[in-house]
Amino acid sequence: MVPISYYLVLSAILFSIGVGAFLIKRNIITVFMSIELMLNAVNLTFVAFAHQWRHVSGQIFVFFVMVVAAAEAAVGLAIIIAIFRTRNTLNVDQVDLMKL
Repeated sequence: MVPISYYLVLSAILFSIGVGAFLIKRNIITVFMSIELMLNAVNLTFVAFAHQWRHVSGQIFVFFVMVVAAAEAAVGLAIIIAIFRTRNTLNVDQVDLMKL
């Protein structure tokens, strides 16, 4: 059996990679993927604690987070496509203004 500390360390590494990519990258799609990576790292932590404490509530919470992430992915990708069609770029520095 794998100790819970391994899962928590993996989750912390994944979350740190997501935060680093969010702060460093300038492409909207990369920023979007780093947010999804952070959500999945938190989900791994929820599942690990739910398994250790033998509660289903953590796994149910993960299900709701996954549903929200899927809806966010659909809406976010639609917004990214709309931005690309109007601005012809996905660079965060060039898309920071809301006016056309």
